[in-house]
Amino acid sequence: AMPSWVIDRYGRNDVLLFSRDMVFPTIHFPNEVIIKVHAASLNPIDLSMRSGYGATALNMKRDPLKLKSMDTEFPLTLGRDVSGVIMECGLSVSYFKPGDEVWAAIPPWKQGTLSEFVVASGNEVSFKPKCLSHTEAASLPYVGLTAWSAVNQVGGLNQSNCRGKRVLILGASGGVGTFAVQLLKAWGAHVTAVCSHDASTLMKKLGADDVIDYKSGNLEEQLKTLPLFDFILDNVGGSTEKWALDLLKKWSGATYVTLVTPFLINMDKLGVADGMLQTGVTVGSKTVKHLLKGVHYRWAFFMPSGPSLDEIAELVDSGKIQPVIDQVFSFSEVPKAFLKLEGGHARGKTVIDVISKK
Repeated sequence: AMPSWVIDRYGRNDVLLFSRDMVFPTIHFPNEVIIKVHAASLNPIDLSMRSGYGATALNMKRDPLKLKSMDTEFPLTLGRDVSGVIMECGLSVSYFKPGDEVWAAIPPWKQGTLSEFVVASGNEVSFKPKCLSHTEAASLPYVGLTAWSAVNQVGGLNQSNCRGKRVLILGASGGVGTFAVQLLKAWGAHVTAVCSHDASTLMKKLGADDVIDYKSGNLEEQLKTLPLFDFILDNVGGSTEKWALDLLKKWSGATYVTLVTPFLINMDKLGVADGMLQTGVTVGSKTVKHLLKGVHYRWAFFMPSGPSLDEIAELVDSGKIQPVIDQVFSFSEVPKAFLKLEGGHARGKTVIDVISKK
């Protein structure tokens, strides 16, 4: 058995339990590895999952053939990011060996990383950047891959086509935002970051060209005074979607990508089939509506990917991307870390040092 932070029901922070007898993970597939967790970090999805958000879709993914009885997701370990050391490899894993220092983001339908050990598929894992400690490295995989999915896979931006493009990032001071600012600057874009005034120094330090304080007057009016944008990344959602697309250059291939989608909420509310249908209708109608106005409208999601982490690790080791850490908690302080994240207004990431015995 091993120590883990788990939940055995959904709810507020009091559902977090420290368990010393969580079942030790085993390798079920030849492409899996077991990682000894040195550090983990928290993301907004951990708060959502603690409250039961997305449970319908995630349970379908955990047990697609309905082989198990109901209520099998508990005890559930939260935490998506891991930096640690490989302990054991499945038979078909040739790329890693025990003792390798690695990092990964574990998809939400698997047991999480707030634990002494975690299982991951070999294709979700990558060698940890050499220049970072485990605590620093654990802050990056989930937000890095989320930003990478939005900017590169969905948005189509990369090192060769980004130079000089005007990019707007809404909600730039959180984990995904701080990563996206650095990634787009590394690729040569002109970045306008929207955040609150007290994060503006951080934004400048990360390389943002323009920093807009969303509290200092009407944000929409402030942004309308600037030249139009080629790309918008929206970490905020809500009413911003109503006016943000008007800030894009029309008929030039300009794209708006939002990370705030109703996909999991629809499935929780309406069930799997109706939820997927409703989601498809929503994204389809919005895409067409905006396409007729000459701009692209897209949704993006986190995608686990070792190869993308390899590329991110290169950017980190070459000094182009740095971890932005708000606070580090010890393994015994996980509930405190959740409360910190829930308070909002983080500048970067909340990290858990799992290995220290405090």
